[in-house]
Amino acid sequence: MSQQDNEGQEFDFRWAAEAEHKEPSARARMLAARWRENPPDPVPFRPDPGPAGPRRSSWVSTALVLGCVAAVILLLGYMQTRSPY
Repeated sequence: MSQQDNEGQEFDFRWAAEAEHKEPSARARMLAARWRENPPDPVPFRPDPGPAGPRRSSWVSTALVLGCVAAVILLLGYMQTRSPY
């Protein structure tokens, strides 16, 4: 095949985007057929939220993170003093 044949067979995305009729995907066709026979139950746009769990203060989270960082720093310092090199 020559280079001109390949250029002529490349997919033109602009042409496809400007098409008047677009065929639905296989999944869309499957759901449409299924829903024709058995329509889905209505679902609220935003369902009621469940009960909210206890919320920790942002200070508690900050102290926890800083405590973990301090523990890692101390552990690394301890390991460095114990190494023979």
